[in-house]
Amino acid sequence: MQFHDRRHAGRELAARLRIQQEKGALAHPVVLALPRGGVVVAREVADALEAPLDVLVARTIGAPSREAVGVGALTGEDPPLFDPDALDRLGLSESALADVVARERAEARRREELYRQGRPAPDLRDHTVIVVDDGLAAGATARAALRRVRSQSPERVVLAVPVCSPQAAVLLRGEADELLCLHRPGTFVAVSQWYERFDQVTDEEVLRALRGA
Repeated sequence: MQFHDRRHAGRELAARLRIQQEKGALAHPVVLALPRGGVVVAREVADALEAPLDVLVARTIGAPSREAVGVGALTGEDPPLFDPDALDRLGLSESALADVVARERAEARRREELYRQGRPAPDLRDHTVIVVDDGLAAGATARAALRRVRSQSPERVVLAVPVCSPQAAVLLRGEADELLCLHRPGTFVAVSQWYERFDQVTDEEVLRALRGA
């Protein structure tokens, strides 16, 4: 399975979720997208479910001097979630990552302020919260996002993605009430390999998607 682009992936995901909605399994849905790419996918989902769309900014914590190597993730003001095995392999301590955590937290705040444009974060109590991304590779940012959602007492939490790695599926087992992943390939290199077009999404595109454009 390969998706043409993020909008195509969103429509495929929305079709599966609409079936659940028609069966009454998605009461009072709120769609939360992981920026940036997840917002384009989530726009299609929110439109199909006639649900409000907002963002949930999660940031990867990279190893110093090796930012591509993720060792954890964070959202908002919540404590960072570290991968103990990754820290051990790299000989790192949580305290050694204080500067990286501060930098990623500042970027998370910047994006939340930019994308929300002064709007308050949605109240998730007693709602079915559908967390959407364009794909899961390691799954660390999704785990941090789901922990944040759980802390706000939703009725039900669904993590919905077009494609996910076996590693992410195992990591996120139990973090959501349901993991809806359209494609779980046995061999996984990167999310981009499952899309014909996987251009970088800009902040302006995120804002347009949030406005419904």
